[in-house]
Amino acid sequence: MNFKETYQRKVEEIEQILRAYLPEQEGYQKVIMEAMEYSLMAGGKRLRPMLMKESYRLFGGESALIEPFMAAIEMIHTYSLVHDDLPAMDNDDYRRGRKTTHVVYGEDMGILAGDALLNYAFETAAKAFDMAPQASLEIGKAMQILAKKAGIYGMIGGQVVDVKSTKTTVSGEVLDFIYKLKTGALIESSMMIGAVLAGADEAQVKTIEEIAGMVGLAFQIQDDILDVISTAEVLGKPIHSDEKNEKTTYVTWKGLDEAKALVEQISMEAIQKLESLNPPDMYLAELLESLIHRDK
Repeated sequence: MNFKETYQRKVEEIEQILRAYLPEQEGYQKVIMEAMEYSLMAGGKRLRPMLMKESYRLFGGESALIEPFMAAIEMIHTYSLVHDDLPAMDNDDYRRGRKTTHVVYGEDMGILAGDALLNYAFETAAKAFDMAPQASLEIGKAMQILAKKAGIYGMIGGQVVDVKSTKTTVSGEVLDFIYKLKTGALIESSMMIGAVLAGADEAQVKTIEEIAGMVGLAFQIQDDILDVISTAEVLGKPIHSDEKNEKTTYVTWKGLDEAKALVEQISMEAIQKLESLNPPDMYLAELLESLIHRDK
């Protein structure tokens, strides 16, 4: 089975996990469950839960204990996209090739759907305590990572600086700060949680965090590039949104060619550091390398 076939099989497995952890659509409030499902099951690369599972495998994890955290990280990522698309933020009508949540359900339910996914993510992750009471220490550490990397010292913190920087020119230092937190933090969270739940030691978790940070930066620079060179049909969302919102990006800062070179350089550094951990197979390295060449 080649990389593309393996990747697709893993995406399908993740989709099954996500569906299994979605709430039943019932009660007077069931519209919010419908909006949650619409948002979560809209497709996508499923990169964060996939990186979490592969990091778990890297350190010998084999049980289903990782699954509630895989669902939780994708719920948090999805809620951030739902809120990003709102009129007060990026004001986008399309995401992953279909209408955004607030367009379908209204702005009020768009806000609440994002809130619901965030809260339900932690409710979902907490189910791991019932699955493996003997691993409560590791699960507790994973919960701490999930909370911090999604919050004011992680994704939210990066988003705050990003929003405040709209229509202004920011320095490379500030841009790196935004990218490390807004994009990198959830990728770091994903891989660190996989390592922690598999029993990795502190040094190994630190190495995984460094690898994930590189992946996050390369991933976001590639997003900058695709916003310039791709099409709305391929991306499934509007292009030139950074230009429309007058945002500083790696393309405007470094230029297109240097931005492309940086994506490859950073990704190769991440892969080399990964190889030092003696992965059981090549899939995780191939996954990181595929980020260089992605077109959406």
